[in-house]
Amino acid sequence: MYTTELDKTATAPTPIGGEDPALIAAFEARVAADEFIEPKDWMPEAYRRTLTRQISQHAHSEIVGMLPEGNWLTRAPSLKRKAILLAKIQDEGGHGLYLYCAAETLGTSREQMIDALHSGRAKYSTIFNYPTLNWADIGAIGWLVDGAAIMNQVPLQRTSYGPYARAMVRVCKEESFHQRQGFDIMLAMANGSPAQKAMAQDALNRWWWPSLMMFGPSDDNSPNTAQSIRWRIKRETNDELRQKFVDATVPQAELLGLTIPDPALKWNEERGHYDFGEIEWDEFYAVVRGEGPTAKERMKARRAAWNDGAWVRAAADAHEAKRAARSAAAAA
Repeated sequence: MYTTELDKTATAPTPIGGEDPALIAAFEARVAADEFIEPKDWMPEAYRRTLTRQISQHAHSEIVGMLPEGNWLTRAPSLKRKAILLAKIQDEGGHGLYLYCAAETLGTSREQMIDALHSGRAKYSTIFNYPTLNWADIGAIGWLVDGAAIMNQVPLQRTSYGPYARAMVRVCKEESFHQRQGFDIMLAMANGSPAQKAMAQDALNRWWWPSLMMFGPSDDNSPNTAQSIRWRIKRETNDELRQKFVDATVPQAELLGLTIPDPALKWNEERGHYDFGEIEWDEFYAVVRGEGPTAKERMKARRAAWNDGAWVRAAADAHEAKRAARSAAAAA
């Protein structure tokens, strides 16, 4: 999910220097022709760095994104809802693994990526630094957060790096299920008792603006967007994707009978799009810096899970070493 997140520690790709102009020209021509770049193909180092940053942040977001929903597994209102939520969380874990594998093909190890996350050098989507206060939040996350993720991710099926594009095919199929289950929760609550509808409205009020922030900074303040568009890593800008999300989501809210918490929201006949209010960018940048309501809690949980699972990784490594030794002995 979550690939246009701002990394405040990153800088825009530096101009290519010291690289063979013929290789650069051939690379640019392949990208312009919409050919996939594969792991063994030559690529500019700036392209490699940009992809590593984006894919690893995407993977981190999938893994950290399991935490706010996992908070409600034991408190789901029915066995059916529990089973659906459990399947969704399992999907998110799988997405993280697909993406870590894709990033590893660029020459960065899983351990390096995890260390960057735990040390604060790498970022994940700001949306997961907000708490899930009640069951309606699970519906809002599926409907809004995964809905925003789909807007981001569908174009990534045509991103220029082959392993990333292929991973996104399955991810997008599963995210569409996640969005539908979230909308189904909101629909049930909006058509339920007055108290349930009020919970749904409250969740929409709290998650609407963070969902718009998921698309990253405005185009004027996005240091990586122009180069990513040129290299076909991204197909649309942050603001273009944000507008598409608003246009698609407002009619859904109307169907639910819920009100978008934006007094500036209105249909602009001339533009053929909805106008909407200004995002609180100070809040966005504060959450990026790790000042979100649950940021410390999220990182504490991730570090604990990594440390508690050390024995499993050690056992897997030992098993693989024995298997390799047996294979070598049999071949001798």
